[in-house]
Amino acid sequence: MAAACCPAAGSDAMGARRSPFLRNTVIAIGIVAAAGAWLSLDSYAQRHGFFINRSPSLPNWAYFFERGKMVKRGEVAFFAPPSNKLVHSHFGAEPPVFGKIVYGMPGDTVVHRGADVIVSWAAGTGNDAPSEQLVGKLKPVSSVGEKLVPGPTGVIPSGCYYMGSPHPDGFDSRYAAIGFVCTRQIVGVSKWSLL
Repeated sequence: MAAACCPAAGSDAMGARRSPFLRNTVIAIGIVAAAGAWLSLDSYAQRHGFFINRSPSLPNWAYFFERGKMVKRGEVAFFAPPSNKLVHSHFGAEPPVFGKIVYGMPGDTVVHRGADVIVSWAAGTGNDAPSEQLVGKLKPVSSVGEKLVPGPTGVIPSGCYYMGSPHPDGFDSRYAAIGFVCTRQIVGVSKWSLL
């Protein structure tokens, strides 16, 4: 009859003691890595967004934007529209974010010449020549017959922008219901767009 033998010291018994430690270490590393990845992804999501364009006023159907990015002339920026009767009648009590092109910067001048809305700016530090741009045409009434009040003119205040669109029916800074868009309203600036 064979005698039962005990495992040699340091073989299976030692492996049994190391196994939970190794397993717990791998689990702890996995949890820390997952938490780090989640926090990184959450931080990225807080600084970036995706905008689906449902209006003909912008050329592309989708935009990827960054929050806190500096606003520059010619870029597409996204902003919370003002709360007023005209905005609410077309977009509801909680209107979606608007996306428009930045045509005017702080210090630029907006004038109305008849129905034309013109933004002009002085020469830049890079020896850029003074310039002006036709940024829109005013309509007296909306597509459903509502009276449209022309937007602000004069020098664009610090921290504010003229936001517009090339579309003839664009609802933007050319009208008082939108006016100049200021920093507190801006949600983000486009990094890139899709077709």
